[in-house]
Amino acid sequence: MVRLTAWVSGTVQGVGFRAYVRSRGRRLGLVGSATNLADGRVEVIVEGPRADCQTLLEMLRAGHTPGRTTQVTYSWSPPSGDLLNFVRK
Repeated sequence: MVRLTAWVSGTVQGVGFRAYVRSRGRRLGLVGSATNLADGRVEVIVEGPRADCQTLLEMLRAGHTPGRTTQVTYSWSPPSGDLLNFVRK
């Protein structure tokens, strides 16, 4: 189990991006959140098996999402265990 935190830049607010991430995350059995940030990015935090988190990360990086993704930065860390569902904020 791991925690993935990704920051997605581009046209990712107001285009259904967070709903897309939530849907894909749930299908993979992940828990987490997708949150709009004041600077126009979306922060994605997910926890689950590393392979499933990696799959979601590749979906974010591939650019086949609503809107237009220009950059994805990310970090891996141990899971905190405080996430119980997948929410968009």
